[in-house]
Amino acid sequence: MTHEEATATVEWQAALAQHNRWLRTVVYARLRSADEVDEVLQEVALAAVRQAAPLADPRKVAPWLYRLAVRQVLLLRRRRGRARRREAEYSERQTNALADAPDQNPLAWLLAGERRELVRRALRDLGQRDAEILLLKYTEQWSYRQLAEHLGVGEGVVQARLHRARQRLRQRLAALNLVEVPP
Repeated sequence: MTHEEATATVEWQAALAQHNRWLRTVVYARLRSADEVDEVLQEVALAAVRQAAPLADPRKVAPWLYRLAVRQVLLLRRRRGRARRREAEYSERQTNALADAPDQNPLAWLLAGERRELVRRALRDLGQRDAEILLLKYTEQWSYRQLAEHLGVGEGVVQARLHRARQRLRQRLAALNLVEVPP
């Protein structure tokens, strides 16, 4: 291999298009979810474009993309696990808060428990991003600024995401007959 071949830059858009089909298969085999495949491949594309140092051998793009895709799958699983733990912690706090209220009658306690379960179900049905931003906002009590800093986006983006996430949650809750959606 000549020095010119080693220092040649990779055209990432073409490389990603060329390897998209088999990368999609690899990611699907690990996740079994078409929606998550798109999310992981989007992260792979971003990582490929953002890389600071060019590949030493442009002919090794495929193995590099494979390792990157596997890494992104692992990162997605880690994020999912963290989200599940946050939801469980939130649920536990809410259950404890309800149990600490001795003045509630048994019927109110039962209805509140059913309502919490329906809210949990609606949150599970939301997309991961929507559930994540709602939980961060309302369980961690983060401001728009804190959310923007942690998520790496602008405050306007946070406001828009929260607005859409609240709408989707309201729709899910309405489908479960928990709230009424105004016309």
